[in-house]
Amino acid sequence: MQYPQNRTTGRLTRSLFRRDPDGPVPHDPLSDGTPPGPAAPGVTVPAGPASGDPEQSGSPAGRGTATAPDAPGAGPGAGGAPDHGVRVARERTATAAAELARFLDLLDRAGRPGPAVDFASQRRVHEPRPYVAPATAEPPRWEEFAPPEPAGAPAGSADAADAGRRLLDPVYQRERAQARLRHQRALREWRERQELLEGDDDARTRARQDRIEHERAELARARAVEEYNATLDECRRAYRAAEPAAVESLLERALAAAGHATPDLPAACRTVFRPLTRTAVLDLELPSPQIVPSVAGYRPSAEGGPPEPVPRPDSERAVHYLQLAARLALRALHAVAAADGDEVLGGVVLNGFVRGPGTPPGGCCLLTVDADRDDLARTRLLPPGRPGLPARGDRADREDALAVLRALPSAVTPDPYGPAPVAPLATAGAAVPAEGDLSPAEFARLIRELTARMGLGGWTLRLRGRDGLVAVAEGGEATALPGRRVVWAARRPDGVDADAVRTLAEAVAEERADGGVWLTTAHFTPEAAELAAADERLLLIDGDRLRLLLRTHLDGELASGAD
Repeated sequence: MQYPQNRTTGRLTRSLFRRDPDGPVPHDPLSDGTPPGPAAPGVTVPAGPASGDPEQSGSPAGRGTATAPDAPGAGPGAGGAPDHGVRVARERTATAAAELARFLDLLDRAGRPGPAVDFASQRRVHEPRPYVAPATAEPPRWEEFAPPEPAGAPAGSADAADAGRRLLDPVYQRERAQARLRHQRALREWRERQELLEGDDDARTRARQDRIEHERAELARARAVEEYNATLDECRRAYRAAEPAAVESLLERALAAAGHATPDLPAACRTVFRPLTRTAVLDLELPSPQIVPSVAGYRPSAEGGPPEPVPRPDSERAVHYLQLAARLALRALHAVAAADGDEVLGGVVLNGFVRGPGTPPGGCCLLTVDADRDDLARTRLLPPGRPGLPARGDRADREDALAVLRALPSAVTPDPYGPAPVAPLATAGAAVPAEGDLSPAEFARLIRELTARMGLGGWTLRLRGRDGLVAVAEGGEATALPGRRVVWAARRPDGVDADAVRTLAEAVAEERADGGVWLTTAHFTPEAAELAAADERLLLIDGDRLRLLLRTHLDGELASGAD
């Protein structure tokens, strides 16, 4: 086929691509044939005219102004620049959409549960391997060499006739004869080997030695499995005894396995276990907020330059990032709760930090969670699903990780791009924590355990804040604190004054209790001590006496210090 050409320039005549208004849309020779991707929200990509159409082409400014055929500037290349800008904008918008799709895939994988890592799942079982002699005990069978035969069919049927013709086929007969020769050769070689083994003392000795080596290897494998399980049982005993090294080792393995679905997103997590309060403090490394694509798409430049990026709204980026951070935090909590099959942990504190350029030396805390064992048990941290597979929950379950996290005792930054940090509810510092290192739930569990050892049971929490709590407990008749008691506890650097002691006395009257106990990590003022001495129902325990009671009843230490 000869394409019409311009006699002067030798180029293809542009009328070939001229579009009939009533006819079909011609193919754009500059197009790569790929349909444009969906435009991101807020991205406006104008539909370009057919390539090379002077009647439909836009002006050089790209505003869609028609250029008459006789107007200055009209010609073969007058409409190329606007079309090129639109096409580049579409291509870059498709690239931005692909980046968002990759992030959403990462977001989906971040919410998948990891494999179970507890002591039961880590046990090994020895499965003996059968001994295989160097020579085959059975002679080679004809079935291993015979060519395939026609399938059997009832006599008198057409299939039976086809089978008979196949048996008489010379090609099949030749294949069968060759297979018979191979079988006879293999059978002869097998007999020769058997004769050598029967008549050769060295061969029999080698065979016997080979079996002995196999049995020794199996015994070594069984012994290695037994020793491993014994070591695992010893670790489990140490875990049940709340030894920090054993607890931290198991939790770190569980947290490492939790990230199997996101190998492209490392999320290191430091673990510290405090036996005094049986609390695991996790410092989780969160990815940078820049992981969320910042460009929603591109639009053609009105000046005829390169396409202009359309930024993704800040609110949308913040929601995407907080969803990712929430899923990583919930996945870590899920891994720790699943590993604690022996119920050693009383609670878990998780702090999510971002570290890198522009952050403080210790990092910027964007979320913090203070959950006890009951909180974790009654919360579905992750949608149901098998490890490594997408969750079977509905779309709302997969996308509402932030709501699940906020339902727990937690604090989440309102702006991860500010950033607006939040104060960690607990810190993983020295081996012996100070009162300021404890979380509110951790401090409450410590006071509850101590008062229980002092004879106050039937604990009912009335109020809990960041630095203190109010509760009601029942003391046995044979204890030093019989009857109904109001318990006030506070951790503060300042001393407790007389007004606070009067408030305790009023609470005892309102609760119709038999007395009240005030515990503080600091001290009482002289006026408060005099007021309590005048009322025999009130018992004051200052910081020094509190630490002595902790050593006596809980065999634990609490360092002195303030927030």
